[in-house]
Amino acid sequence: MKYTILLATAAMLSAVAANAQSVSKADKKFVDKAAMGGMAEVATGQLATQQGSNDQVKQFGQMMVTDHGKANDQLKQIASAKGIAIPASDPKSDKEMAKLQGKSGPAFDKAYVKTEVKDHTATIKLFQKEASNGSDPDLKKFASDTLPTLQMHADKAGQLASAMGK
Repeated sequence: MKYTILLATAAMLSAVAANAQSVSKADKKFVDKAAMGGMAEVATGQLATQQGSNDQVKQFGQMMVTDHGKANDQLKQIASAKGIAIPASDPKSDKEMAKLQGKSGPAFDKAYVKTEVKDHTATIKLFQKEASNGSDPDLKKFASDTLPTLQMHADKAGQLASAMGK
């Protein structure tokens, strides 16, 4: 019985390793960047719901928590099935988060929205590149399916920035 379980476990690990090796370096890089960005969006969104002074900023933050949380879960499932490890954290995002944590009131709102505009612009480019040039069909589909939500986020962040005079 133990021998059979060991063989099954070894076969499963071998299949996961083979899957990870079959995913291109560019696709793995996309997973890393998308995962780190998504985790940062959830964290800063949570912060916006707590520290935001503007109700629209708080609502936008909650939308980031909900939408990016859902996308993160989808990406984790795809990555796991392909044997790709998701990074635990991102030093750049951690630094950005620390800056936001030090602000409050309207200063927080403006800094958060400015960050969201910048981050979503970069994220859209990342997802467009994967949707167009990715080699893994599951990751390409994920990127393509997620793009409309990211664009809506960018539009909303732009509207918030304009309303705040930025």
